[in-house]
Amino acid sequence: MPSLKEVRTRISSVMSTKQITSAMKMVSASKLRRAQTAIIKLRPYSKKLNEILGNLKSSVGTSEEAVYFAKRKENKVLLIVLTSNRGLCGAFNSNTIKLAVNTINEKYHDQYLAGNVSLITIGKKAFEYFSRRKYDIVANHSSLYDALSYEKSMEISQKLMSDFAKGGYDKIEIIYGQFKNATMQNLTCEQFLPIVETAKGADTKTQLDYIFEPSKEEIVSELVPRTLKVQFYKAVLDSYASEHGARMTAMHKATDNADGLLKDLRLSYNKARQATITTEILEIISGANALKG
Repeated sequence: MPSLKEVRTRISSVMSTKQITSAMKMVSASKLRRAQTAIIKLRPYSKKLNEILGNLKSSVGTSEEAVYFAKRKENKVLLIVLTSNRGLCGAFNSNTIKLAVNTINEKYHDQYLAGNVSLITIGKKAFEYFSRRKYDIVANHSSLYDALSYEKSMEISQKLMSDFAKGGYDKIEIIYGQFKNATMQNLTCEQFLPIVETAKGADTKTQLDYIFEPSKEEIVSELVPRTLKVQFYKAVLDSYASEHGARMTAMHKATDNADGLLKDLRLSYNKARQATITTEILEIISGANALKG
């Protein structure tokens, strides 16, 4: 049985850990609330942009924006992997990285062997993992989370669109954790470019005939880049909210575990203290009996 001093030391250590995990839980809960509000507000806007773009696709024609719809032979592939900069968020990072590795090994195995699979990492955890294993990382944007904004993400999405239009890549996909709630994230491998056509409903009679002002062509030239930028920003916001949801859940479980461990340690401490007192009483009685004899 451990000594009273050892048990007291462990109790003190666990209490300190509990204070840290409890504080981290509250911080993540606060950040999650803001991130969740942002992604919930953005989703309807992103969905409506995609719907309008689907109705206007026929007007793309030979315009400059037509390049973003062009399907090519998938020789050069770019994967954008979104993780967090810090740990202590359960399996959030490892699951995202695992999906990225499986995507490379199963979906783009031939391209990878030919050296035609490149990565862009957003988050230090993804960068550390893939850089140690010598993957082709063309850019790392871990600082994006320092002050996350649409303007900062737009710079990255604009560069991606430019590289795709110039033929630098034939396909670009985003791998991230799509936020569902604080305890659940849906791992997603989402095609960014070329633009995926949305499936049309069976009942086409309900489609509305809009009057466009200005022309369809002018609207498309503005709408296509905006839709892509919003889609990319939505993925980043999803991953950011998922990170804080995962961290809040992990810290909540850690705090509960600390409470259970403290309960066991205090019980162990009381037993050890009771045994020590009993031993001391027996020693006093034995000494008194020895003096009488």
